Amino acid sequence: MNTVRILLSMAAHYNWQLLQYDVKNAFLHGDLDEEIYMNIPPGFEENISNKVCKLKKALYKLKQSPKAWFGRFAKVMKESGYKQSQGDHTLFIKHSITRGVTAFLVYVDNIIVIGNDEREKHEVKQRLATKFEIKELGKLKYFLGIEVAYSTQGIFISQQKYVTDLLTETGKIGCKPVSTPIDPNHKLGEAKNEPMVDKRMY
Repeated sequence: MNTVRILLSMAAHYNWQLLQYDVKNAFLHGDLDEEIYMNIPPGFEENISNKVCKLKKALYKLKQSPKAWFGRFAKVMKESGYKQSQGDHTLFIKHSITRGVTAFLVYVDNIIVIGNDEREKHEVKQRLATKFEIKELGKLKYFLGIEVAYSTQGIFISQQKYVTDLLTETGKIGCKPVSTPIDPNHKLGEAKNEPMVDKRMY
């Protein structure tokens, strides 16, 4: 989250454009480094009682899939001349000869692209498109629960959608807002013979 805030502040300070990419079926692009077997999926007619499938590629719901996908993405970025940040391994940066800079921040299948080297941004997008099925979503609008809005005064961020979704999920969307959810002068005591509370709500 700190890296996201830094990139947003750089975009605001230098007036750089923030773009967002989406990788379709990201986990299916991972290369497996180990032997993994799975049960034969339903639908096969032959006698398969003692057989299994050996995976050549990662699948969704496979524990190794996120690591395999990110490993392949990092390899492609390094081959394209990007350096992986030591402070945040999901950040990749490239400095060009013309004093330009381009940065990629990846979270699962979402990628933020920022920088002042328009040629490099175009070229790396073309290179990524040859390796993965990638879609440009335009200006960054929503990332990791943060909404991003642009104006002549700068960049504004909020988590209104995230909070609304959270309230909807917990069944609290109809509740009235209060500045302090509990009486500050309330004296706490031992609970005796009170009904059990559903801890999952908290």
